[in-house]
Amino acid sequence: MDRKAFLYPLAAVLFWAGNNLVGKMSVEVIAPAAIAFYRWALAALVLTPFLLPSIWRARRVIGQNLGRLTLLAALGIVAFQSLAYVAAATTTATNMGLIGALVPLITLLLSLLILKDTPTVGALLGGGLSFVGLAILLGQGQPMQILHAGINIGDAMLLAGATAYALYGVLIKKWVLPLTIWQSLYVQILIGLIWLLPAVLLSPSMAISGQALPLVLYAGIAASLLAPYCWMQGIAKLGASRNANFMNLVPLLTTATAIPLLGEAVHGYHLLGGGLTLGGVMLAQKLKKPIWTRTPEPA
Repeated sequence: MDRKAFLYPLAAVLFWAGNNLVGKMSVEVIAPAAIAFYRWALAALVLTPFLLPSIWRARRVIGQNLGRLTLLAALGIVAFQSLAYVAAATTTATNMGLIGALVPLITLLLSLLILKDTPTVGALLGGGLSFVGLAILLGQGQPMQILHAGINIGDAMLLAGATAYALYGVLIKKWVLPLTIWQSLYVQILIGLIWLLPAVLLSPSMAISGQALPLVLYAGIAASLLAPYCWMQGIAKLGASRNANFMNLVPLLTTATAIPLLGEAVHGYHLLGGGLTLGGVMLAQKLKKPIWTRTPEPA
């Protein structure tokens, strides 16, 4: 195997980790609705010359699956990232990375409910371990504090966004759409821009300052286009399971860069809660032995 193949998923997680920093850096320089809309508008603009002809040829198929594509756009294009941009005002980039790391585990749990997958040892143990870690993280070292004071509104938004994206992943698996990955993404982006219009119209400002422009460019090109491309190349060259392991690097890279670039402090509860959360996710990914074996139905 070409060792350079590992550079693809590594580049993808670096881009995604950087996007957590972009979300935090955008708070003071651009409205959440503005960066969410301009990000996807830029991605659509870049993709249009390459995909529009094939999209026109597939218009009938797209029309037949428009309802599903619309829901996918609402979950993956709008809810996941838009909630993160709003949440960034009241949480840290470190928390954005750590809570975002729960997506694979939430996806696994939703698959048990929606796809009727057989529960695994990893899902049970990893889910419990991640729950404890998340309670420590959200309670800032005092899990019982959540019962009295609740959790930070930004962290709650991040959890909602992570759940939306996990549901997106499950539905992508459930609905095998007769489109290529890039065709599906392009159509979802166009529909997502329509979903974002009400927020755009209600936003107090849609201005892009000189400080905000590099953030929009990064989010629209690096995070929205280059990262998915590198990730898909990694899957093609390394396989889905080996490639998926790199996703666990996102919170680590986010924290490592947030400390020098944003001046964020890492406390003991970040290390303990984040470590338990990531450990749970890794257990869920590694321990795939089913808790029980389904008895085959008689012929």
